[in-house]
Amino acid sequence: MTDSPVLPPEDGLENPSQIEAEEIEAARLAAIAANDAEVDAEVRRHTRRNFIVAGVAAAAGLGGWKWLRSRPAEGGVAWPFRRVLEMNERISSAFFDPNRLSPTYDPSRVMRPARVNGGIGLAPNVDAENWRLTIEGAASPVALTLDDLRAFPRRELTTELRCIEGWTMIVSWTGVRLADVMARFPPPQPVRYLSMETPGRGYYVGLDVASAMHPQTLLAWALNGEPLSWQHGAPLRLAIPIKYGVKNIKRLAAIRYTNVRPADFWGERGYDWYCGH
Repeated sequence: MTDSPVLPPEDGLENPSQIEAEEIEAARLAAIAANDAEVDAEVRRHTRRNFIVAGVAAAAGLGGWKWLRSRPAEGGVAWPFRRVLEMNERISSAFFDPNRLSPTYDPSRVMRPARVNGGIGLAPNVDAENWRLTIEGAASPVALTLDDLRAFPRRELTTELRCIEGWTMIVSWTGVRLADVMARFPPPQPVRYLSMETPGRGYYVGLDVASAMHPQTLLAWALNGEPLSWQHGAPLRLAIPIKYGVKNIKRLAAIRYTNVRPADFWGERGYDWYCGH
């Protein structure tokens, strides 16, 4: 029995290996297309979901903001914001250390001329001769002249004045420690606060007694080696570098000892009452 002859492929018929290669390529392209379609569908799902989530978050944020703004005000801000400020105050008070001093500098680094900022409670006409610093709540009435204050031990302090608006400047103060004046004219019983006012109470601040007794808290009559100008609070101002500038009351005329937390000008207008840094 003879073997059947091997016939060549008929004209027009493809080689089986060629068919197999084309099928593999077609399957590859189909897999790529299916994968692309799946990715596109997943992107659309994520896009819709993200859009919905973002929309819900925005609506919740707007609703929360409107709710906050609609709350009754305390001290110039909605009460939830006031609670946050009070929490900041408690934290600052807890970490207060009378031995922690603000940095001091060489007097050659002072800023000249010293920047002028804030004129509430001031007037150009200063009657320094008739000016007195009164202290209320002491064992007996106190009314001090500038010469009376100059009789205390003189203190010089070159430090940084920090504004709550964000700017700072290095300045030199000359004056007397508030703690020395308080020691000479103490209240009959321990108190928690001091209230301070300009003449006519155009401007007023409240201080916790620990900050008032800080060794860098001065009653200052000179700035950068010169007597205070009226813009900087002549004849006497508070210099308290552990607090922001809003607490450094100018043209100080009255100090009052109290156990009731005193009113504070900017504290009533949405700012932190404590204002330490």
